[in-house]
Amino acid sequence: MKDETACSVSSRLSGVSALSTTEQEKGRRVMKCGAGIVLLAVVCGCGGPKELQRVTPDSVVLAFGDSLTAGTGAADEESYPAVLSKRLGCRVINAGIPGEITEEGTARLPALLRQHKPQLVILCHGGNDMLRKIDDMTLTRHLRMMIAASQATGADVVLLGVPRPGLILKAPAFYGELAHEYGVPYEGQSLPEILSSPTLKSDMFHPNAAGYLKLAERLTVLIKQHAQ
Repeated sequence: MKDETACSVSSRLSGVSALSTTEQEKGRRVMKCGAGIVLLAVVCGCGGPKELQRVTPDSVVLAFGDSLTAGTGAADEESYPAVLSKRLGCRVINAGIPGEITEEGTARLPALLRQHKPQLVILCHGGNDMLRKIDDMTLTRHLRMMIAASQATGADVVLLGVPRPGLILKAPAFYGELAHEYGVPYEGQSLPEILSSPTLKSDMFHPNAAGYLKLAERLTVLIKQHAQ
């Protein structure tokens, strides 16, 4: 009787052990499958920027920003939007307001989107926020809102990185991160390089005519590279 009981207990324990092993194996398979799905999602989310609609003579481009867009430091016809218009062969609206911060830009942009219905928005904003020591979280939130508002109308967006004032000029990392998040082409080298060159700037914060020309040329290349 004792032997039978021991055998029965042993059999049940063996069954539990076998079941546990089976369940463990299933768990490992599920984990592998889940890891594969996560990896696939990561890979799919790490692609480059979306292609831009091809610019034609009928296209409307909205250059939106502050004094860097307005062309402070050069004549009106030497601003980067004016030069870019000639390079692209289409209308480029200069919607730059000197001294504007991103909070003000966020409030101003929707009306311009409704009015002009641009195919492409070039966003160059944030320099005045940094000069006024407005925190990066606030600046980033406003940039995000402007990108989203533009894309909601069907417009493409190109983002320009503005350098943080300092001895070594460099656009903060959040510009590139936002470009990646929204899948938009990003130019983060031009303004730091231009404003680091005495021959390309009119003062500490603004390019001269040669600097704006260089910026327009870089944007022309970027836009054409990403066109469908």
